[in-house]
Amino acid sequence: MCGIIGIVGDKPVSDRLVEGLRRLEYRGYDSAGIATATPAITRRRAEGKLDNLVSVLADRPLTGIIGIGHTRWATHGAPTESNAHPHATEQVAVVHNGIIENFRELREELAAKGHQFESETDSEVIAHLVTAGMAEGLSPQQAASAAIGQLHGAFALGILFAGQDNLLIGARRGSPLVVGYGDGEMYLSSDAMAVGPLSNRICYLAEGDWVELTRDSAIIHDETGAVVEREIRSSTVAAESIDKGNFPHFMLKEIYEQPTVIGDTLNTYFNALSGGAFMPEMPFDMAQVPKVTIVACGTAAYAGFVAKYWFEQIARLGVETDIASEFRYREAAMPDGGVAIFISQSGETADTLAALRYAKSQGQYIVSIVNVPESSIARESDVVLPTHAGPEIGVASTKAFTCQLTVLACLVLTFARARGAIDDATVDRLCSSLAHVPELSRDVLQHDDRILSIAKDMTEARDVLYLGRGSLFPLAMEGALKLKEISYIHAEGYAAGEMKHGPIALVDDGVPIIVLAPSGRLFEKTVSNMHEVIARKGQVFLMSDEQGLKDAGPVPHSIALPAVDDFIAPILYAVPVQLLAYHLSVLKGTDIDQPRNLAKSVTVE
Repeated sequence: MCGIIGIVGDKPVSDRLVEGLRRLEYRGYDSAGIATATPAITRRRAEGKLDNLVSVLADRPLTGIIGIGHTRWATHGAPTESNAHPHATEQVAVVHNGIIENFRELREELAAKGHQFESETDSEVIAHLVTAGMAEGLSPQQAASAAIGQLHGAFALGILFAGQDNLLIGARRGSPLVVGYGDGEMYLSSDAMAVGPLSNRICYLAEGDWVELTRDSAIIHDETGAVVEREIRSSTVAAESIDKGNFPHFMLKEIYEQPTVIGDTLNTYFNALSGGAFMPEMPFDMAQVPKVTIVACGTAAYAGFVAKYWFEQIARLGVETDIASEFRYREAAMPDGGVAIFISQSGETADTLAALRYAKSQGQYIVSIVNVPESSIARESDVVLPTHAGPEIGVASTKAFTCQLTVLACLVLTFARARGAIDDATVDRLCSSLAHVPELSRDVLQHDDRILSIAKDMTEARDVLYLGRGSLFPLAMEGALKLKEISYIHAEGYAAGEMKHGPIALVDDGVPIIVLAPSGRLFEKTVSNMHEVIARKGQVFLMSDEQGLKDAGPVPHSIALPAVDDFIAPILYAVPVQLLAYHLSVLKGTDIDQPRNLAKSVTVE
């Protein structure tokens, strides 16, 4: 979840290391630091946001034409300056993303040999391991290779050496690492986005690889030490802008980008002339698939929960959904010829990747829905379905979620048609509804002021409940997650029919209840549950369409959204719950784009 950057070049690197970290800060912002070899190892580090490091560098600039940098999400050790990366001895500096599981044993062995440690982190042992190897007469390359072989866990590394201004070593196991190719310079990063302004020619290291970088070359070794070639490709991701434009926060910008990116995603999987959804060629017969398993984490998991309703109702295909961090521990039985769908914004989510490998070991066809088509999850999949959301910098996912739902909707329609589960008239109706999502999402954004006024009525809340029924139940859970992530208000999402089975005990006049209830076949039952809450003095905020608001009767607070088909309601209703969380968080004064304790790309289990 941390971000690392490295540059070996022929001109000063300090400012460019900081700029690379700026593009990686969504991965962690507990602390940051850079180190250069000048020829001695020299470091600058600071607790907290990257701007604190910038202030340190303004007072004490750092020279050097080779260097490494790091922005941290704390795993081992508190987020203090002493625990900030790079970690260093006099000979070696290291930046590390991941977790070293055997660091205590290694630390004890090194301490017994006289090594003194300055931090509480697992990462510092790496610098000492490499230093110990060099003290025994190994070259920097040999010492790094030997140290890597002793590490257990997941990691991406950048290693810098005193007196070596033309050597940088990187390594990966379980965490992504990218090599960037420049003109007389080479780059190393945990994310292609960080090297975007420097190079669009990149190479993703494979699992177990380590690399020797000089100004003019990259020598890649596989886990056996053999020199190997890896594909160099052009990266459009790396060139993307991460500017907020005229918006105060990335999150708000990304919410407002949804009509455009949903449209871009639809254009990939939807034929406007024929009015039908389609998918790339699959290595399996959709009509014969016995079962679909959908696995993801966080917001992406809620997209999967929505898709379960769609698959079962529309394609008449049984679906099992699970959160990735638990899936493989159940050792689920998976049928021959089954399809496993993995959803991830980054394509690097460690738990999701581990679950993917379990499903592959069970003989499943692997389909991934990712926002980064060059990611680890994508590269290990049989079929990759990109979401085309563009870079999502705000930690709380917004546009990636609605694009995931859009891809899933197209996938469900393709399955349904292949299986003969729906007639042509139903296909036409659902496809027509889906085609209108970009326009309708733009209409929803016109209610921003009304949503802000609702948020103002909730600023004193300590607990918030979200209710939904059918495919809006996962949206209730997603709305609650959004609110928790960025406002720090406790919130829970429930199936509306479950209120009377326990959660209604929480209701009083200080608990806002957000009810997601478009008019339609489930509306009457949901409104009945809503009135049970009103009878107990709950402060209800109803999100429905004009007909729904009319049929619901008097409600303390409401917002009228466009009338839509049940099929696309989850995509459209995602937008107001995102805006509600955003505005309430602004009113609370929290850090919208970088909420406490969270990071965007979760690359550790």
